[in-house]
Amino acid sequence: MAFTQLLMENPHTGARKSAPVGLSWTVLIFGFLPPLFRGDIKWGVIILLFWLFSAGLTNIVFMFIYNKLYIKELMLEGYKLREMPEGMEARVRDTLNMTLPH
Repeated sequence: MAFTQLLMENPHTGARKSAPVGLSWTVLIFGFLPPLFRGDIKWGVIILLFWLFSAGLTNIVFMFIYNKLYIKELMLEGYKLREMPEGMEARVRDTLNMTLPH
């Protein structure tokens, strides 16, 4: 289960998005729908295609990696970390294995 939420903001547009860190139980249960609801069309379609060819078994794999993929996609779009719960910096850094731009 996601153990915390990050608030990401695009400094150019002012758009803000919440990004969970940790396991994605929603992807395990609902497959490609959570990415689509987040506006992450690319990964929603990718998960759907894998789901079709594996009868849903790939949801088990994507539950472990999707939230990290979502955060990477946000960073590629220019989003930067705006807010993180206090005391979670080390755990988030270790879980994501990356440095988040401020």
